Amino acid sequence: MNRTLPVLGTAALRLWLPVLLVALWWFSSAGSQNIYFPPLATIVETLTNDWLGSRVTTDLLPSLGKFALGFLLSAIGGIAIGTWLGLSPAAREAAEPIVQFLRSLPPPVLLPIGLLFFGITGTMNVAIIVLGAIWPTVLNTADGVRSLDGQVVDMARSYRLTFAQRLFSVVLPNAAPQIFAGLRTTLQLSIILIVVSEMVAAVSGVGYYVLNSQQTFAVAETWAGTLVLGLIGYLSTLVFLAVEKRVLNWQHGMRRAAQGA
Repeated sequence: MNRTLPVLGTAALRLWLPVLLVALWWFSSAGSQNIYFPPLATIVETLTNDWLGSRVTTDLLPSLGKFALGFLLSAIGGIAIGTWLGLSPAAREAAEPIVQFLRSLPPPVLLPIGLLFFGITGTMNVAIIVLGAIWPTVLNTADGVRSLDGQVVDMARSYRLTFAQRLFSVVLPNAAPQIFAGLRTTLQLSIILIVVSEMVAAVSGVGYYVLNSQQTFAVAETWAGTLVLGLIGYLSTLVFLAVEKRVLNWQHGMRRAAQGA
């Protein structure tokens, strides 16, 4: 019971403003005749009809699959490359110009190149996510690996740990907070890029639905698709934060212990 009250209080604190804004939108838009700002009731009806029906399989699930695959590949590749750059000063110096050049490219600029190599396919959508979203994880991982205290390195050597033991028991746990900071940015970029790539080169998906609705002046559908994209971003962030909290629980425990001391 004592734990339930703080949870309810936190939920109320987080929900009161969104609920208030939705209520204001609902009542202020009721009866609206403006073609660009239909009543929220109409948008919700369109959202229910479209996105709780056939579009779940034709548009929503394909978008989620490409988004999840692109983010997963960006995360794995970013951690692997960042770890390599962090452990090898020579590799870091050699790769620095290329990494800085590629990370400076606006991701939408990569779309014509992706179309040239992959055409209008799901592979192109995933490739654009990886090429555009991997860099925050690469750079944060490299910085996290490099930040390992020299005394910890010496201690690991004194215990004669193998390279794999040092990597997975010392180096990566030490770099985990910075890795997750990079992954958080990679997640947001992945959401943006799946939408942009589907708007430019796709025949299905949430991004394609939104652009097609806008071009055909289906305003309620455009708003409904925008809300779906917002929900995807919000829910994926919640899942990511839950995973981050669980993985970094040891760090939070150490922090609480230090504060208690």
